[in-house]
Amino acid sequence: MTPPTPRTPVTADERSVLADLTGMLTRLLQDEYGLDDIEIDMQTTFNRDLELESIDLVTLAGLLQERYGDRVNFAEFLAGMEFDEIIELTVGRLVEYVVTSLKAAEAS
Repeated sequence: MTPPTPRTPVTADERSVLADLTGMLTRLLQDEYGLDDIEIDMQTTFNRDLELESIDLVTLAGLLQERYGDRVNFAEFLAGMEFDEIIELTVGRLVEYVVTSLKAAEAS
């Protein structure tokens, strides 16, 4: 399944991370809720659009750990946010965080 074309232009690194996250989220939603054929793009919200619960974010953290190792710390990312920010969190914001984290890891 190829990810949908994002509504906003993204760089090659962001495209790759978006594809990774789309795969992770699709797998999570299929495994946990039996949902398939889900459209995910940079503006998709975890709460409103995907209706993920806190346990789903824990699962996503594990998937991110599997894919990126210690280079991406999802728990630390969420810890720096206010509750309202977490509720409105978009896939695009997570993509930006992952790209920034990966670039920082490459630079060190």
